[in-house]
Amino acid sequence: MNNTHEQNNINLAIKYMLISSFLFAFTGGFAKELSNYMSSIEVVFFRNISGVIIILYAIYKSPLKQKGGRPFLLFARGFIGFSALLMYFYNIANIPLAEAITFSKVSPIFTAIFSYLLLKERLSIMAWSGVFVGFFGVLFITGFDVTSLDKTDWLGILSGVGAGLAYTSIRELRKYYDNKSIVLSFMLVGTIGPIILMIIGEYYTSTTFDWVIAPFVVPTGIAWFYIVGLGIFATFSQIYMTKAYSLAQGGVVGTISYTNILFSIIIGMFLGDMFPTSTVLIGICFIILSGILVTKK
Repeated sequence: MNNTHEQNNINLAIKYMLISSFLFAFTGGFAKELSNYMSSIEVVFFRNISGVIIILYAIYKSPLKQKGGRPFLLFARGFIGFSALLMYFYNIANIPLAEAITFSKVSPIFTAIFSYLLLKERLSIMAWSGVFVGFFGVLFITGFDVTSLDKTDWLGILSGVGAGLAYTSIRELRKYYDNKSIVLSFMLVGTIGPIILMIIGEYYTSTTFDWVIAPFVVPTGIAWFYIVGLGIFATFSQIYMTKAYSLAQGGVVGTISYTNILFSIIIGMFLGDMFPTSTVLIGICFIILSGILVTKK
């Protein structure tokens, strides 16, 4: 009976992650278009403030059911996720959509590692080999020259690390908090953080830290359409992702999340990106293979 229940949870988690991945790729498309009108920091702000409104309405309609007790971990999840999001959206604005999302897809590798280290989830030798295959895939995407990585390369890798840690925390937080609380904590930090950074951006700018600091630009015209689309797709992607990670082990769910690379290649080409080079495609294949290996018992 327990095995049947566990398998049902895994199947449901896979379904939720497929939906999340599809919505996530569209979120990237809206963000890329919106980046033509404002900084990536402001894109993060609009991505999250619309989500906060939607989640608060969802809580109003269906009150939270939770026992709480881990506020620091809840805040940490929000802060780490927000930091990873800043890096990710900067990359979306500056490199092809598929490459930006592929960088972020190293997160399941780190999710598996952090699940092993922090939550004591077992990883086999096959799974550990998947971790190394994943890093080999990153080498293909970055052109093998680790001594001269671009800023977007570093930010892409670090965003994957941060996202992996944030996703791992969900498995612990779900024992104490409603899924809506977990999503809300992330989006609240992701709303307040950019406000502070944009205030600083009014007085200080830096080409090195332009992924963190930039002034506010008042949106006009079609930018508002992209803002609305970004908020709706991002919020529901986050909700389905949180549901998926709360139902199954991080490595299993993380593997399914690789499907948004395919979705992002298609959407990116519609937005004017070139089809990925053979080297990048090989790197993508290695990273996907690593995800499959990571889930092996």
